[in-house]
Amino acid sequence: QVQLVESGGGLVQTGGSLRLSCAASGRTFSTYFMGWFRQAPGKERQFVAWISSIGGSTVYTNSVKGRFTISRDNAKNTIYLQMNSLKPEDTAVYYCAAARRRPVHSTTTEYDYWGPGTQVTVSS
Repeated sequence: QVQLVESGGGLVQTGGSLRLSCAASGRTFSTYFMGWFRQAPGKERQFVAWISSIGGSTVYTNSVKGRFTISRDNAKNTIYLQMNSLKPEDTAVYYCAAARRRPVHSTTTEYDYWGPGTQVTVSS
């Protein structure tokens, strides 16, 4: 079993940057595919980015390509989401998630474990 805890959220102005972290427990962290999702008020949870177990592959949703970077440090059992050029529409609760199997459709049902989330607010 994997326990996940996000950190690094906060309030930032349009155009600013934030770096989210997700710390994981467990000795098998390096075997999991990891993802970031976000959920804005009144909306469904949406896929943001995904990284393979050893970090060799990444996938992003179109709206964050070129602005967000997902990475992981398996020695520290941690993944990151570097967010640059933030926009008000990026405002949401951000969740990290772990999947035992390679995600195919970037849907929430493909992930087995979730963190409690961290709030990101981008002011205009």
